[in-house]
Amino acid sequence: MRIRPLLATLLAVGLVAAGCSGDSDDDAEAGTDDAAVVTSTTEVQLLGTETDQSGAEENGAPPPTELAEVAAPFPLTGAAVGDAAAVDRPALAVKIDNAPSALPQAGINDADVVFEERVEGGLTRLLAIFHSQDTDEVGPVRSARSTDIPILATLVQPLFAWSGANAAFAELVRQSNVVDVGVEAAFDAYEARDDRPQPSHLFSSTEALYAAADGQGVAPRQMFRYRADDSFPPSAREIEGITIDYGATTVTFTWDAGAGGWLRTQDGEPHLDTDGEQVAPTNVVVRFVTYVDSGSVDSNGNPVPEAQLQGLGDAWFLVDGRLIEGQWDQRARALPAQYLALNGSFAQLDPGNTWVVLPDEGAVQVDEVG
Repeated sequence: MRIRPLLATLLAVGLVAAGCSGDSDDDAEAGTDDAAVVTSTTEVQLLGTETDQSGAEENGAPPPTELAEVAAPFPLTGAAVGDAAAVDRPALAVKIDNAPSALPQAGINDADVVFEERVEGGLTRLLAIFHSQDTDEVGPVRSARSTDIPILATLVQPLFAWSGANAAFAELVRQSNVVDVGVEAAFDAYEARDDRPQPSHLFSSTEALYAAADGQGVAPRQMFRYRADDSFPPSAREIEGITIDYGATTVTFTWDAGAGGWLRTQDGEPHLDTDGEQVAPTNVVVRFVTYVDSGSVDSNGNPVPEAQLQGLGDAWFLVDGRLIEGQWDQRARALPAQYLALNGSFAQLDPGNTWVVLPDEGAVQVDEVG
């Protein structure tokens, strides 16, 4: 059983904050649309972080000792970089299908951050964020959802690769802060593969998508804090992993010290990419959210859910075989969420890639040691 921490703990720290799955869902019908429109956020700064990303040591990231000339690590992984110019490019967000017919996916193990959203029918879809690495193939690229918009807003001005959406969701994307490199805007950057069923047949590459942006976009801010040593808060406890029930999709993350990550299985099978490599992110952030009806339905009549990502909520941080309970704070919609441990300190991850999963309250069970 999970224990829900009190949000009062978060309020007491005195921080100041500024301020779909199935194979037919691309035909989702627009219903009432009351989602907020996010516009460009290049003027806004992250709490405690300089906009040039130079405050790595202040923000808990280990300084790159062997590369003293590098001013900052990559903002989405905390990893040191050899080419400082690479830090200056915008993030590339790619909407990736996660229905059973879409597996295996290409490129997901090269993403810095992957958000997993619940969509209609109890399935999930991925928003993979690339910045520090490239991949020769990424996909299958699928349609946008309203849950994507507040995530994209936190990336300053990212590129967004998507295969379309219903009229209401498409309008949200077009009025958002993104550089559109979707299939309609950058058709030549995509390949329709004959060996994949439609609509899970569109693939691209990071090189093609960055080329399609023609130099547009703004680099992202730091998204997480990183550990400078091996210490943990007192509340951290060792676990085997977690199990998430999204409805029609069941996911587990199991700690593997040899792999240095959390091995992911989906519906009882190892989650492999097209190279046969199992997904095993360095960190997993469990961000508990509430889903509401977006006002749209898919072509089968299933309501399209929308995650409520603005406000406060509970969070778990899976780091180096341990679970740390805490909270997330995203009262400032255009800034990356602030992640806190129960003692009010910033939650710190290990440098590396991170999966941020967005389950409902009560949908996650801890697999205890032993």
